Amino acid sequence: MIHRISTTPFHRVDLERLRNDLPEVVRKYAPEYEAEYARRDWKMLSSIDRVYANDRARNELGWNPEYDFRTVIDRLRTGKDFRSPLAQIIGSKGYHAELFSHGPYPVVERFTSKRQHQPAKRR
Repeated sequence: MIHRISTTPFHRVDLERLRNDLPEVVRKYAPEYEAEYARRDWKMLSSIDRVYANDRARNELGWNPEYDFRTVIDRLRTGKDFRSPLAQIIGSKGYHAELFSHGPYPVVERFTSKRQHQPAKRR
């Protein structure tokens, strides 16, 4: 059984531009993201440093994920839960023994702040 989970919209030809102009690359594959991000007062990252290529899983195993970035944006836009049914059942599982003040993962604000990450105390 192959689970239909999420995937990246990006391809190998996008890799260099993902480091330099992520919003433009995302716009190419999901132009509707801009309106939804604006509605929520969200800002797209300027770059990302890695993407996991899944070409072999698609080509050799016939993997055809049902959920992708466009699906998430459409579900947000229509007021639906953006998570897949499997993600809704599993919920959020942390990878770290500590909680962070801004979410489940540590975030380094490299270019906008000198502030160091401060782990939140577990409750």
